[in-house]
Amino acid sequence: MTIREGFPQMNRQVMQEHTLIEKIRALPPQRVAEVEDFVDFLRQRDDDRRLARTAARLSESAFQRVWDNQDDADYDRL
Repeated sequence: MTIREGFPQMNRQVMQEHTLIEKIRALPPQRVAEVEDFVDFLRQRDDDRRLARTAARLSESAFQRVWDNQDDADYDRL
């Protein structure tokens, strides 16, 4: 009996997690290492994107003072 068959009342996300775990357990160790590396890559990419968005938001006010001036008004109209 698989995990999926043993717990029909579980919500969809939990079922997906258990299905993924079953698939990972069926892999040879080298492939499990690749899956782990890929998960680490995805998490790092998400962290990097979140950091970039946060930095952009935090720097908006500082750049606003630089960008919002009469000298740059000609460039704004391009």
